[in-house]
Amino acid sequence: MREITVDDLPDMARGAAVLGTGGGGDPYIGRLLAQQSIRRNGPVTLVDADEVPDDAVVIPTAFMGAPTVMLEKLPAGTELTAALRALENLIGRRATHTVSIEAGGLNSMIPFSAAAELGLPLVDADGMGRAFPELQMLLPTLGGVSATPMALADERGNNVSLRTLDNSWAERFARSATIEMGCSAAVSLYVLTGRQLKDLMVHGTITLCRRIGAAIREAHERHADPVAAAAGELGGRTVFQGKLVDVRRTTEGGFARGHAVLDGLGTDLGGRMDVSFQNENLVAERDGTVVASVPDLICVLDTDTGEPVTTETLRYGLRVSVVVAPCDPRWRTPEGLALAGPGYFGYDHAYVPV
Repeated sequence: MREITVDDLPDMARGAAVLGTGGGGDPYIGRLLAQQSIRRNGPVTLVDADEVPDDAVVIPTAFMGAPTVMLEKLPAGTELTAALRALENLIGRRATHTVSIEAGGLNSMIPFSAAAELGLPLVDADGMGRAFPELQMLLPTLGGVSATPMALADERGNNVSLRTLDNSWAERFARSATIEMGCSAAVSLYVLTGRQLKDLMVHGTITLCRRIGAAIREAHERHADPVAAAAGELGGRTVFQGKLVDVRRTTEGGFARGHAVLDGLGTDLGGRMDVSFQNENLVAERDGTVVASVPDLICVLDTDTGEPVTTETLRYGLRVSVVVAPCDPRWRTPEGLALAGPGYFGYDHAYVPV
């Protein structure tokens, strides 16, 4: 158990955006929301998963929608508490803890805001070990936990409650509601017991975010290689260095979908890499050959600073490095690949682990 102050947030947000594999929302916006809440209410207590009682009521919070929209449609800050309180009313119990749904830039910071506003401890864990675009793509789904009942809230004061047949239906209905709410909404879902949290979530995510963020910052400060520092913390490797020469991006169906093209630089001069994304980076191909795909991590970092580049901020001329890293082993099972592997997203290549 330890206290998190505003001074801890920059490294955490940076590291979270790396783990977010291009998605999870703008880490800067998430950090600002968390900073505001902590300054108003005091530090957030971060607890290890093993410290949570088995009978605890753990209610996650997050934002759902297209990251491109959140660059212009900023959260009001009241949506999170509204969604969580609405879910508490649905289940007839009060939350004892909150936790991150995913390790994404915005969505790793969002629970800090909810925890500070409601006086809840935040668990050092998340449901993916990275970020995925659809809400059924959580390890608790593999463990048989229902995403519903769930609640959505927007900045206008609207609330929507859902109970669905399964988690795929929850994604479909929640996505439709999110689109009507302006393509971004706060959600609260996947009510967990402390026992389920321990068994099904990825432990130590927030601490890992901080380590990655600090490693990038410290390497940049001492004029070392920040990309190598990030890859080292991830247990991954750099597979390409280049310049962004084309970005095609649309916002459709509540997602930011697109494709980025990199021309090689340095030792990769003459090569080409194509990165396809749906909120998060899904597939990386070098000269037509797949080098990494979901569920493994594909992270795009600024070559000079090591700062993560999210899919909504990709732009022509950026000089970036592509780092790949292995996902949580549970995503590599047949059930995990069926839920979030390349075949689910419509790709016909076989999954080859990083």
